[in-house]
Amino acid sequence: MTEQVKGPKSYFPAIEAKYGRSIDEWIALLRPHAGEKHMDQVAVLKELGMGHGHANALVHVFRAEFDGA
Repeated sequence: MTEQVKGPKSYFPAIEAKYGRSIDEWIALLRPHAGEKHMDQVAVLKELGMGHGHANALVHVFRAEFDGA
């Protein structure tokens, strides 16, 4: 039995389906913005057409796992 994903990662399947890019692609788009403020990173994703809630969830995971912030 597979454990249900909780927290911000639970949005990942919807993000991939709605915006047509994999999570790895979105993470790659955020990498040049590592070290910036959370809301500045959210703004980058929103400028690319992502909704605020999805952008916030993705940035939360990016900062926790990839950004070191």
